[in-house]
Amino acid sequence: MKIELRKLFRIIHRDLGYLFFGMTIIYALSGIGMNHINEWNPNYIIKRKDIKVKMPVHKETLNKSEVLEILGSIGEKKHFKNYYFPEENTIKIFIKYGSVKINTKTGKGVIETSRRRPIFNQITFLHYNPGKLWTYFSDIFAVSLIIIAITGLFIIKGKKGITGRGIWLTAIGIIIPIIILFIYL
Repeated sequence: MKIELRKLFRIIHRDLGYLFFGMTIIYALSGIGMNHINEWNPNYIIKRKDIKVKMPVHKETLNKSEVLEILGSIGEKKHFKNYYFPEENTIKIFIKYGSVKINTKTGKGVIETSRRRPIFNQITFLHYNPGKLWTYFSDIFAVSLIIIAITGLFIIKGKKGITGRGIWLTAIGIIIPIIILFIYL
């Protein structure tokens, strides 16, 4: 039984595409997040909120109950972990998911919280390669992407295929990364 090469390529291309659909989405989304890491943190949602609290009279010797009272005034009492004075006139209070930093003279401060960004945190973790098993699976995926790319070139015949406009689109897809490489090197 003779099988046409183009038909075999179509089958391989299709089946690898189905098999690695999830991996493609993982690497595409995490890649977008990592490309824009200077503008947007794909791993964490970080929030900052300015606050003003009433400080006790003896600001330099705050005890735990007074710190809890301050946290209560901003709705963070139940999240208390610890506190210390990193510098004169400053108290830093650690809370679940972040910290509160207050100027003890003025009562002005900032609450900063960070939480794992749903989905992006997990897929970025995978993108950074968490272990051997993932390395092997990622290598198989990478080889499969090469196979998908090569078989995709030969699926369509004629002027819409590789001997027609496909050659030009393929050439453009190769030339653009080379040009960008020269720009940044």
